[in-house]
Amino acid sequence: MLIPTPIIREKRPRRSAVHLLHASARPHVAKATQAKLQELNWDTLPHPPYSPDIAPSDYHLFRPLNLFLKEKRFAKYEYLKMAVFNFFDSQSAALWKKGIDELPERWLTVVTNHGQHIVD
Repeated sequence: MLIPTPIIREKRPRRSAVHLLHASARPHVAKATQAKLQELNWDTLPHPPYSPDIAPSDYHLFRPLNLFLKEKRFAKYEYLKMAVFNFFDSQSAALWKKGIDELPERWLTVVTNHGQHIVD
């Protein structure tokens, strides 16, 4: 009678499913932060200093928000706050997805060009 032998597979280190893009600000490079990232097995992508070209909030959010608020005046802070909430609510899910989907290509361009997205 043949007894099947169990297949023993070597455990490989798991590739990170998370790729974290963050600047080199002090809280991001602190020892405790670095230790937690290592514990979570998260990859950290390099972020050239002063590169708003790869911050979705800068290239994808603030530009349209700025155009939306252009030449508007608000008598009270609450009115401004409501206008900003209305702006966010009026945007389609496709807009937010587009901003995130563009990030890998923008990041690669910025890193390849040493911190610049648009090269002269």
